[in-house]
Amino acid sequence: MVMRPRYSTEFKREAVRLLDAGDRTAAEVAADLGLRRQQLYKWKSQFDRVDGLAKVAGNEPESKDAENARLRRELARVTEERDILKKAAAYFARELP
Repeated sequence: MVMRPRYSTEFKREAVRLLDAGDRTAAEVAADLGLRRQQLYKWKSQFDRVDGLAKVAGNEPESKDAENARLRRELARVTEERDILKKAAAYFARELP
């Protein structure tokens, strides 16, 4: 029984990126990576389908910078809410004269 090699998602994405770059033919990219040309086309089709579904669903992957900015805004909002709650708790915890 022949064991087929398993490739990581990162390897597959990089192979598809090389194919999409257009600097070399699919046959050249496949030969350099030790793959069959048809395998590159299969991976490209799979990634196009997944990426297309993500865009349609509004779940397009964020860039690192966009994600960091979103997380910073969320942190600022949550920190402000926490501070307001602390002040409210301190106000209501005071003894009334």
